[in-house]
Amino acid sequence: MSKNKIPIWVIVIVLGFCLLIAAGVGMFVWVSTTAVPIHPDPNAVQSVTRSSPSQKWASAVEQAQQIARAGVSEQNLPGLSVAVSVGDEFVWAEGFGWTDLDRKSTVTPETKFRVGEASKALTSAGVGVLLEKNALKLDEEIHTYVRDFPKKEWPITLRQLMAHTAGFRDDPGDEAWMQPCDRTVDGFKLFSRDSLLFEPGTKYEPSTYGWILVSAAVEDASGEPFFTFMRTRVFEPIGMTATRPDSSREEIPDRATFYFPRFAADPRYGPEAVREGDHTCFAGASAFLSTPSDLVRFGMAVNSGKLVQPATVKMLQTAVQLPSGEGTDYGLGWKSETLTLSGQPAHMAGHGTKGDFIGGTTYLMTFPDRGIVVAAMTNISFADTKTVALKIAEVFAKAK
Repeated sequence: MSKNKIPIWVIVIVLGFCLLIAAGVGMFVWVSTTAVPIHPDPNAVQSVTRSSPSQKWASAVEQAQQIARAGVSEQNLPGLSVAVSVGDEFVWAEGFGWTDLDRKSTVTPETKFRVGEASKALTSAGVGVLLEKNALKLDEEIHTYVRDFPKKEWPITLRQLMAHTAGFRDDPGDEAWMQPCDRTVDGFKLFSRDSLLFEPGTKYEPSTYGWILVSAAVEDASGEPFFTFMRTRVFEPIGMTATRPDSSREEIPDRATFYFPRFAADPRYGPEAVREGDHTCFAGASAFLSTPSDLVRFGMAVNSGKLVQPATVKMLQTAVQLPSGEGTDYGLGWKSETLTLSGQPAHMAGHGTKGDFIGGTTYLMTFPDRGIVVAAMTNISFADTKTVALKIAEVFAKAK
């Protein structure tokens, strides 16, 4: 063989690589050229509200409506729903765009979206209710409450599970396990055989699976099914009548149609409908449906101490620090950040949905020191609802 002759296998690899690049470029060009904007004109985005704001907030609501419409148009979202409270006043709720693209049905304040990862904040409050009754203890080994779960290399506490420091891997975010579970412990099949990634308490690694165990502990300590406890002891007492599990086994009024970006995890390239599924296996980790209005009611109740005592709220919302001294920006089911609001640093306690959650993106944002709560929900994955919520919070902070 000549020294200058290129081996056949090298040529095959290079050609294969070039074909992959060409296919990727071709797919990008095709998707880009065939993507049709859902709402090309932000001013023409359909919307529904049930009541007019008071004169005090009329200007702020008008600005917030413009922010919401711009978000729908710029991000190419099918629909978006927003609600806001300031102090003890529920100020505004409005739906924008389409809850179903084929039927062109409009989002309303009653449209139910997937809460996704933000379900953890709701479940955290349920834990708080039981902590105050001394029915749960954060530093008790989880097997005290969940005896059906196999023991791991190290003991695991409820606190570690809630803080994402227990060492479990995260859910991959696909549709493989979108099936119903009759009991919370049925969700263990998703991860019970996994080894821990690290010794609990030493590192921070977000894990949806860990919160299935938290839900099982709530179920054991309360003596009733998890979803029943959350409905009767958390939701109903504060008027959250629209919040419920995302089950495929019954008709759910006002449930949105859910979508996923068809390319590059970016809604701007257009949506495709996700297949029907069931999230009940994920329990308090990510199984709830709700409305922004209900999430705002939840935030108001937490901020005012109506649901659990202020000391309990502070404990749940305080960011956990690792033994190394590294901060996590995460409490016990709550994201804890310092953001800028009307030019000043402001503590934000809330929770959002990871972009890859199937069929929706949610952000609940509370500013306890400012008395502002904002919730934004959409029916497509990988949307930036956090930025929309923060811009709207800024408007109301300036209007106070």
